[in-house]
Amino acid sequence: MHEMSLAEGILQQVEDTARREGARQVRTVVLEIGALASIEVEALRFCFDAVTRNSLAAGATLEIQTLPGAGWCLPCGATVPITELYDPCPRCGSYQVQATAGTQMRIKEIEIE
Repeated sequence: MHEMSLAEGILQQVEDTARREGARQVRTVVLEIGALASIEVEALRFCFDAVTRNSLAAGATLEIQTLPGAGWCLPCGATVPITELYDPCPRCGSYQVQATAGTQMRIKEIEIE
């Protein structure tokens, strides 16, 4: 389950930021996760709760915003919406679609006190 290592990495970045800002507590962490990022959101929530115990982020709310997927189709040259990696192009049906959006995960916002 790679969500545990993702949660640990998120916690590290959140704690680094909180300490740098002199925070006593992290209240909220907002993540942007692309629809094509291959991340199981509920597993990530579970892992985040587990790794944040006894940390500056203990009890913090994890908000997740899902970003849509998009890809560039080589044969027709169009940027098209896709919901899964390796989906065919909705315009021409080709499977030569390279994902261009929706594969990322990033910490968008941290609320601290």
